[in-house]
Amino acid sequence: MFRVLVSDPISDFGLQQLTRAEDVKVAKITGLNEEGLISVIHSYDALLVRSQTKLTKRIIEAGVRLQVIGQAGVGVDNIDLDAATSRGIVVVNAPDGNTVTTCEHTFAMMMSLARHIPQAYAKTVAG
Repeated sequence: MFRVLVSDPISDFGLQQLTRAEDVKVAKITGLNEEGLISVIHSYDALLVRSQTKLTKRIIEAGVRLQVIGQAGVGVDNIDLDAATSRGIVVVNAPDGNTVTTCEHTFAMMMSLARHIPQAYAKTVAG
């Protein structure tokens, strides 16, 4: 059984492929600090993070079974790549994973500015 720890909030829809696999067991344990993650990481073969989890050298070294770290997003600046590389752990990311939502958000912000929504909100709050 391949064990995957998901340490940041990721939607169930985003985890469907993993949870459907018969030979994969997925555990979602979010909100762990460094010590908390160190205490559980030894049991997992893979770690799936977003930007909230900071993977330090200490965490990576505690992951004695870790084979892969997946970043559900663009950057990997929250992962100590030198520590992962020295342990032979593959680090992957999903650079195109949120391009559609980023584009949607950009258009929503442009419409908000064009319609003066921030100013109208401020007036409403002020009474």
